[in-house]
Amino acid sequence: MDSVLLMGFFQKTWEWIKDWDQQLFLLINRQWNLSWLDSLLPIWREANTWLPLYLFLILFVVINFPSKAFSWILTAIITFAISDQLSSSLLKPFFARLRPCNEPELVGMVRLLLPNCGSGYSFTSSHATNHFAFAVFIFITMGQVLGKWKWAFLFWAASVAYAQVYVGVHYPLDVLAGGLLGTLIGCISANLYQQRFPTWNIEHTKSSQND
Repeated sequence: MDSVLLMGFFQKTWEWIKDWDQQLFLLINRQWNLSWLDSLLPIWREANTWLPLYLFLILFVVINFPSKAFSWILTAIITFAISDQLSSSLLKPFFARLRPCNEPELVGMVRLLLPNCGSGYSFTSSHATNHFAFAVFIFITMGQVLGKWKWAFLFWAASVAYAQVYVGVHYPLDVLAGGLLGTLIGCISANLYQQRFPTWNIEHTKSSQND
C-alpha cells in the first residue's frame, strides 16, 4: 500500500513538473520572442558558429602559456567528450523524453526555428551540458588570467542553453538539468587539472618573462 501511494505521489509530482515545464516552454518559444532573436538564436546555438572562439582560446594558450598548452587543451577536450557522452549516450536514451517539437501534445503549438526538429531525445540538453562544462572549466582554470571576462563564458553557456528552448528543440528543464550536469563536470575536471598541473596566473607569467 505504501509503495502504491509513493508511486502515486511521484507520478503526480512529475505531471505537475511536466505541465510547468511545457507552459514555460510555450512562453519562451511563442510569446517572449523578438524578430531579431528569431534570426540570431538559430545561428547562436550552432556549434560551428563558435569555431573562431575555440581557435582563439587554443592560440591564446599556446602563445602565452606554452608549457601549459598541451595539458590544458587535452583536458578541455576530455571534459567536452565526457559531458557529451553522459548527456547524449546515457541520459537521453535512459529518460527517452521527446523533444517539444516532436511531442504529440504540442502539435501545432511549437515555433520551430530550425530546418528540422531532430530525431534524438530531449533530456538532458547536450548543448547546455557541453557548453556549461567547457565554460566552467575555463572559468576555474583561466579565471585569474581572464579577470572579469571569465563571467562572459558563463553568460555564453546560458545564452546557448536559452536558445535551445527559444528555437523549439528543448524544454527549460532539459537545459536546466544539462547546465547543472555540465557545471558539475566542469568543476570536477578543472579541479583535477589544477591538482595535476599547477595553474598559471598573470603574476607568475610576468615573473617568468622577467627571468
